[in-house]
Amino acid sequence: MINDLNQAENKNKQVHIAILIAGIIFVSFNLRPGITSVGPLMGMIRDDIGLVNWSAAFLTSLPLLVFAAMSPVVPSLANRFSNERVMLSGLLILIIGITMRSFSAILLLFVGTAFVGLGIAICNVLLPGVIKEHFPTKVPIMTSVYSTTMGVFAAIASGLSIPVAVGFNWGWEIALLLWTIPAVFAGIIWAYLSKKSNANRDTGLQYVTKRDGRIWKSPLAWKVALYMGLQSSLFYVTITWLPEILYDFGVERSTAGWLLSYTQIIGMPASLIIPILAGRMKSQAPLVFALSTSAVLGYTGLLLGNSFPVLMISTTLIGITLGGSFALALTFLAIRARNAKHAAYLSGMAQSIGYLIAACGPIFIGFLYDLTNAWTFPLLTLIGIALLVMFFGMQAGQDRYVLEE
Repeated sequence: MINDLNQAENKNKQVHIAILIAGIIFVSFNLRPGITSVGPLMGMIRDDIGLVNWSAAFLTSLPLLVFAAMSPVVPSLANRFSNERVMLSGLLILIIGITMRSFSAILLLFVGTAFVGLGIAICNVLLPGVIKEHFPTKVPIMTSVYSTTMGVFAAIASGLSIPVAVGFNWGWEIALLLWTIPAVFAGIIWAYLSKKSNANRDTGLQYVTKRDGRIWKSPLAWKVALYMGLQSSLFYVTITWLPEILYDFGVERSTAGWLLSYTQIIGMPASLIIPILAGRMKSQAPLVFALSTSAVLGYTGLLLGNSFPVLMISTTLIGITLGGSFALALTFLAIRARNAKHAAYLSGMAQSIGYLIAACGPIFIGFLYDLTNAWTFPLLTLIGIALLVMFFGMQAGQDRYVLEE
């Protein structure tokens, strides 16, 4: 009898773990498409709604501003209401946001975009904590699974936007609304997990709620934050404007969308390998130099040549940079801190500053294009940003720890 009860209990645990893994994977489906699906459609949305380039780029920047504002708040919400309930709330907010912005109205477009940013911010902050809570001995494997899945769906979203909007003649509204589907499936899974969770139990996660003001005075912390923000700015500028740049160079819109997907796919090996290499090195400056040099060469290629082979080489170099630099920025949050407490302080500061910087990138590049009606100065600006990424990254890559300077 006791054996039967133990077997039944073990089976229930295995089923719960399987559902939890499915929930983690389905959440990861939704962490990028809400943003990356917009870039290829930017020109269509701009022309249909009657926006100028800088305000159209705000559709990419607005979620990042929400990220910056919400990232420090989410952990305390999880402590109060449980990870499962807050995760479910984030998914519901995401569904509402995607639905709202799928209407051809300026107010709904921007309010919905803000909701999209809020929903993604909640899920984005909670997911690593959920993995640490439920899979404490398998954090690298589970992190690899969700980060890779996130990258795959980010690329798919970029590639499908134009075929759905133009190829099927469904318009940009349906192309955006399509991404409620994975959010609904994820919501169903987390609704189940939320019911199974006890709202009064200890989540097992000890978030830092008391802030240490010293982190804002740490030169190393600022270098990490600036590296994260500037490399993120390159990423969000690229997913926002690369399709338009390629289209102006004579590439068909559908091909430009798939080239944007290609930049994200080609960067996946770098995102997997760079953290491993970084953990084995005392100084990560050589990695920063190599990745930043790839960025400079990639954006220079876009500036100097518009033949298709040159564009392919350029997008390849840019994709490697974007994938590797983001992974390295996340790695810095851990290896530049002596302990988990300091890492939490550094993460909160760096992500808030980083997303704020990243939000300015697409708007500023769109503004430059509006002023010059050409991509020369915007691309020169991106080369300059890549050089700043190199400078601050090589400083952040030194073998030191925040709050011990």
